[in-house]
Amino acid sequence: MSAEVADALAAARPVVALESTLLSHGLPPGRNLDVAVRLDRVVREQGAVPATIAVLDGQALVGLSRGQLERVCAPEAALAKLSARDLGPALALGGSGATTVAATSLLAHAAGVGVFATGGLGGVHLALPGSAGTWDVSADLGTLARTPVLVVCSGMKSILDIGATLEVLETASVPVLGYRTDDFPAFYLRSSGHPVPHRVDSPAQVAAVVRAHRHLAGSGVLLANPIPEESEMDESVHDRLLAEGLELVRSRGVRGADVTPALLEHFHTASGGASLDANEALVLANARLAARVAGELAAT
Repeated sequence: MSAEVADALAAARPVVALESTLLSHGLPPGRNLDVAVRLDRVVREQGAVPATIAVLDGQALVGLSRGQLERVCAPEAALAKLSARDLGPALALGGSGATTVAATSLLAHAAGVGVFATGGLGGVHLALPGSAGTWDVSADLGTLARTPVLVVCSGMKSILDIGATLEVLETASVPVLGYRTDDFPAFYLRSSGHPVPHRVDSPAQVAAVVRAHRHLAGSGVLLANPIPEESEMDESVHDRLLAEGLELVRSRGVRGADVTPALLEHFHTASGGASLDANEALVLANARLAARVAGELAAT
């Protein structure tokens, strides 16, 4: 842990974990470092300490320095994308990588950080055109089922099967909360068409749910915060880009972990950067909300 994060935890002050995959793999060079700096500022403005997480040279880091952030964001760094299964090999073999939701959740919990802000949760992939189904399910879901961290996000990426993902979370006994909404969000869109099981309307209510759940279970909690209304993508444009992207990965034979990056790249390029603007807006909103909830949890 950085000295700042360690001191904050020792003094029971609020800390918010942030992932590094968004920076190294989700945003283009230049813009990624700018977003990292803005995330840091947004969390601090709410009275919490930001703790971006990554693995560099075989060391798990909770709370990156400016130099470490610059390394994560540098295009020449070519960091691996580390999920939960990849942490052991990376640490033991001196590897470097950016952490996904699953890996960030594990490392945050190990350090004693209980609140984590991200953009979107992984989930069950949509079946590609011409196929009957898929076994492609993100490790984010299994990790959240056994790691008591509050994950604040804007739902699952809309390139996923959101209904199936919600069913998996129900089976894993992960509470799903909608922040000031009755509709589960879909990342770029404020509504996926699926209802949220439970609605909360204030950071204090979120904190109360998290505390009550942690008395009873060892799973995490998902807080779904819709993208700000002014930043939502046009639904018809979104649906067209999704259909095009799915056909693109099918025709190119893209499989496994390469599907999501390929689909997101299509969104970014075919939307003329509109999806990048939406991504930035929602992750900043999630970091702001996470810091407020962390403050409520630290106050009790």
